[in-house]
Amino acid sequence: MKITFPHMGNAYIGAKAVVEDLGYEVIIPPKCNKKTLEIGTKYSPETICLPLKINIGNYIESIKRGADTILITGSRGPCRFGLYSVIEEEILKDLGYNVNFIVVDPPSSGNKNIIANTGKLSTKNKIDIVKCFLKGKHIVYMADELTKLSNRKRAYASNKREIDKIMDDYMNRVENCKGSREIIKNITKTAKYLDRIKENSKDVIKIGIVGEIYSVIEPFVNLEIERKLGNFNVLVHRYHSPSAWVENHLTVKSLLGMSQEREILKAARPYLKTLVGGHGRETVGGSVLYAQNGYDGIIQIYPFGCMPEIVAASILPSIGQKYNIPIMTFIVDEMTGEAGYLTRIEAFVDLLRNRKEKINSGKSISWG
Repeated sequence: MKITFPHMGNAYIGAKAVVEDLGYEVIIPPKCNKKTLEIGTKYSPETICLPLKINIGNYIESIKRGADTILITGSRGPCRFGLYSVIEEEILKDLGYNVNFIVVDPPSSGNKNIIANTGKLSTKNKIDIVKCFLKGKHIVYMADELTKLSNRKRAYASNKREIDKIMDDYMNRVENCKGSREIIKNITKTAKYLDRIKENSKDVIKIGIVGEIYSVIEPFVNLEIERKLGNFNVLVHRYHSPSAWVENHLTVKSLLGMSQEREILKAARPYLKTLVGGHGRETVGGSVLYAQNGYDGIIQIYPFGCMPEIVAASILPSIGQKYNIPIMTFIVDEMTGEAGYLTRIEAFVDLLRNRKEKINSGKSISWG
């Protein structure tokens, strides 16, 4: 069995460790790029979400490298992501690709589905399988902490190219690592390199990123917004991450209602009480928390046509007005141009910086 999975930020690093520790061969799709998007756009329904198009591009590139099995997470609720595995399997069948799908649904979808799907991976005893998944979870957390560290260093350091090089080298080494042990060593070594970078004490702008999870997490889709903002001396934070998804869906905390998601949904309640699919409520709740915690601005990102985020976008102006905080929305699709995108980011950061200077000098200022 040669297993592949779609790119979604750091998530593939933990998946690679689990699958290799279980003794299977992993075929990692090439890093998402224009060719990936072109392939996915060519073979996907025109009006479907951008993430599905890129998934299809990832799969076809991996199948051409020998992959015969696709591993993907599932979902529940009113969002098209819950149907991704079904649609994607049909698209690949129509193209003549005969591959198996293993869908890892969250526990809330029922133990029967989980046992049936993860059972397809089990060639070891149950204890070894649990150990492999725990190591994978640990790696997902480590990889996200490393990303947070690099974002912080980039915001404060004077030599930002050095951080970019360290992170690029780290990602390249991940491709050649085999199993959890080598991946953990790689992450630990990279964190030490980053720790050596000196931070300046300059005042930075703080921006919270909210939106549809795939668009927020996958650097190719959001045109590496975290790196771009960091290079403008912006400290970036986002609630969405692979480790947050694990904590909110696959841990004891989530079963007891004690995960971070609970706080976010509580913050959203005055504006949006019901589930609207995807992470619409999380976008609203996250924006409220950023506003309450002194962030200078908020950026929402979502793929064209994403209904949950359209609902959230209609609420964000109320939050911006109440808390007097600027909020900007980016809608991404296959037609998104990087030059215009960068111009908007630069203008938004300039606005926030000028605004902060005026506030610090005692001048009153409003937004909206």
